Amino acid sequence: MKKRTDYITWDEYFMGVALLSARRSKDPSTQVGACIVNTKNKIVGAGYNGLPAGCDDDLFPWDKSGDFLQTKYPYICHAELNAILNNIGMDLHGCKIYTALFPCNECAKAIIQAGITEVIYLSDKYASNEVFIASRKMLDTAGVKCRKVSVSREEVLLSFREKDV
Repeated sequence: MKKRTDYITWDEYFMGVALLSARRSKDPSTQVGACIVNTKNKIVGAGYNGLPAGCDDDLFPWDKSGDFLQTKYPYICHAELNAILNNIGMDLHGCKIYTALFPCNECAKAIIQAGITEVIYLSDKYASNEVFIASRKMLDTAGVKCRKVSVSREEVLLSFREKDV
């Protein structure tokens, strides 16, 4: 018997972890996940967009528009920041971060300060927004490599059925 040849790539695996992490988000409009990987391809942090620990998500707004304090924006921690803060307690210098969306300017600052050297993203749909233009400018200036993930498949199906294990 020969080994399987249809296994997923490292990029597909780590982006899959980021996308699975995003499924934990309670945000009704945007679910983003992130996964930090060290130079040995070991996961050292993961996160998703949500409220800070200790903030009851039933007591805060989830709206995208209206009075600033009545929207989600002043309260939500982005997936990339959560992944950095949730890391396993190691130095993140030289690590890569996989994220569903290209990081905003605030997350770019945290990525740079943490010493992460590569950002791998799935979507850059807000590229023309000034926040993301500023982000890319900072990441480029700091020498952080950014690339769109390369995948050979559009989806991976997960099953929780025991018989599939």
